[in-house]
Amino acid sequence: MPKAPILEHIVRQHAEMAAFLWTVYDRHLLHPGKNPEMDEEQVERLVERLEAHLLGLRIAGLEGKRIAKERFDEFPEGGELFVVRMLEATSPLPLKQLNLDQVRKYLAAKLPVADI
Repeated sequence: MPKAPILEHIVRQHAEMAAFLWTVYDRHLLHPGKNPEMDEEQVERLVERLEAHLLGLRIAGLEGKRIAKERFDEFPEGGELFVVRMLEATSPLPLKQLNLDQVRKYLAAKLPVADI
């Protein structure tokens, strides 16, 4: 049976949404009082959506990794780097099992320094 074709624009949307949702999730955890509408149920839904977009990228295989890397090359920000790193994992962990302090340290160390 032939492999299903990769729809690049859909995979790109997975990469973009995963990066965005990671940023929203991380910001909420760092500043929980800033968005009072973000209750426990909303956070759970956000995590489910983020993990679904990451799964879509994993299913796309090498093409998913390539597209995520292209997004990071174009927008070298924390969310995009988070997605690239999650796709590099040989045994991906669920989001709730990540050590967020280590994730933040990794992102800070690997992000390019902005010219001011």
